[in-house]
Amino acid sequence: DTPESTEETEKKMEKGSIIVQGVKISNPDKIIFKEPQITKADIVRYYARVSERMLPYISHRIMSVVRCPKGISEACFFKKHPNPGSKGISTISIQSDDGETKECFYIEDEFGLLNEAQMGTVEFHVWGSKAEQIEKPDIMVFDLDPDVGMDLGTVRQGVKDLKEILSELSLVSFLKTSGGKGYHIIVPLKPSDSWEVFHDFAGRVAQVMQRKWPEKYTNNIRKHKRTNKIFIDWLRNGKGATSIAPYSIRARQGAKVSMPISWDELETIAPDGIDMNEALGRISGEDPWKGFFSVTQGLK
Repeated sequence: DTPESTEETEKKMEKGSIIVQGVKISNPDKIIFKEPQITKADIVRYYARVSERMLPYISHRIMSVVRCPKGISEACFFKKHPNPGSKGISTISIQSDDGETKECFYIEDEFGLLNEAQMGTVEFHVWGSKAEQIEKPDIMVFDLDPDVGMDLGTVRQGVKDLKEILSELSLVSFLKTSGGKGYHIIVPLKPSDSWEVFHDFAGRVAQVMQRKWPEKYTNNIRKHKRTNKIFIDWLRNGKGATSIAPYSIRARQGAKVSMPISWDELETIAPDGIDMNEALGRISGEDPWKGFFSVTQGLK
């Protein structure tokens, strides 16, 4: 950051708070990650810097967030429902399958994103549909979840195999790191099918993987079925399920990021290979997901 731009967006306040892009940040020096040492202000500034790239994937999508108000070494918690007095959010009532109505929330802009970070949010997880078309999902997610200790080359082969299946179905897909031990493959779609059709389709893709290479892949969530295999997690494609948003920090040691990467980078970037600093360096370069929102494809 050039000093000038920092001065424009950030003002020191009395009593130790700061203002970032118009949002007052309390306890900016609170340490959220110990190694490397990352403060609350660092996290807010990170989200301010990536907001332009990140917002198209999260705005107007119902979210669940992981908050770590005392840092990641203390208890973090998942939050799905709005608090009274939350700033920068929009609320929406969702009826679940059992007929119960619950209040959920989404954000629309940078102000909402930074207010979440001010409240101690580290991770952002989003629905596969937009709030305006809640019953018509438009982003399908496959999470390749390898068994413990699996060789990275095997995991990368899994990504290639899944991409090949999707290509055979004439579906364009995009790749990101999970910030954990696997990769995520994302398929943008026209918002035209119901959740049921969408969910079934994702399940069938995982089933094809298991049938074609039964020694390598499983579509079964049970841990004992996963020995030496990659679980093709397709279950994030149901109504109410969320997945980690592109550009989100993970609330785990090292402050890794779930980062969009190009297919060419699969061989050189590990699933937990990009941290906050590298993510910031990357956003000044070309967008590896350029054209994501101009893909108009449907399920066959």
